[in-house]
Amino acid sequence: MGDLLIRNVPEAMKLDIAELAEKNGNSLSDEAKNLLRKGMIATHADMEPNGGSTFDAIRRAFVDAGASGDEFAKIMDEIEAERKTDFGRPVEDFE
Repeated sequence: MGDLLIRNVPEAMKLDIAELAEKNGNSLSDEAKNLLRKGMIATHADMEPNGGSTFDAIRRAFVDAGASGDEFAKIMDEIEAERKTDFGRPVEDFE
């Protein structure tokens, strides 16, 4: 396992972590790792998509930019037409 050194931690923060560690029956190091893990989980939750489709995400981008429904429909039609003709990379001939 790797090590992580965090410099210039304010004394008040260190004391808060130490109090939490004592309360939870953890070492200072384990409590700091738990807090980092919780912070990372919260950060990842903020970055996760809201569960909508790509179509919805593109629609929101157009609405936020003030584009009209006609502009949005035209772009989505073009995207759909391109998607139907795009079959990816050609298969290589290995012979």
